[in-house]
Amino acid sequence: MDYEPSEPGDGERRLPTAIKILVAGGFGAGKTTLVGSVSEIRPLRTEELLTDKSVGIDDTSGVEDKNTTTVAMDFGRITLGDDLVLYLFGTPGQDRFWFVWDELALGALGAVVIADTRRLAACFPSVDYFERRGTPFVVAVNCFEGARQYRTEEVQAALDLDPGVPVLLCDARSRDSGKELLVALVEHVLDRFRQRATAPR
Repeated sequence: MDYEPSEPGDGERRLPTAIKILVAGGFGAGKTTLVGSVSEIRPLRTEELLTDKSVGIDDTSGVEDKNTTTVAMDFGRITLGDDLVLYLFGTPGQDRFWFVWDELALGALGAVVIADTRRLAACFPSVDYFERRGTPFVVAVNCFEGARQYRTEEVQAALDLDPGVPVLLCDARSRDSGKELLVALVEHVLDRFRQRATAPR
């Protein structure tokens, strides 16, 4: 007997589409804060206290008040309508945990790279990583209180970004600001797909 898959009936609920997004950036840029601010569930965090063993290994210049660090990942979830769920994976920011990135990046639709203008060079490795992989990403400039403010064009030039990479100002503590970043990323990914679909072959 041949098997034919049945279409979901009116009473059956379709599973929502799951999209994986990475949140990356330098140490202390605001990755854990962003995931926590937008997640509708209590976020999974793998933070540990910084100890004297990290002295000389983790660069805390500019973020001297930070006393914890992500050692594996942050995880959160946000539902956008009945048919779309975003799963957020925050990457660790220090060089010694970069081996985790390849695992986290598998199947990711795109990434948000958080930039801290007090330590802008700290987000270069994230930008380089996603450019090498061909992963679509946006850069989110976290506007810390007391930090000098720059125009998005200045940040784009300082990071030597492709003109097509969106740069946005954000407050990682704000749920609305975080949502705007995620929407901007999804729109950027869709634009990339449209460009590839219409490009001459």
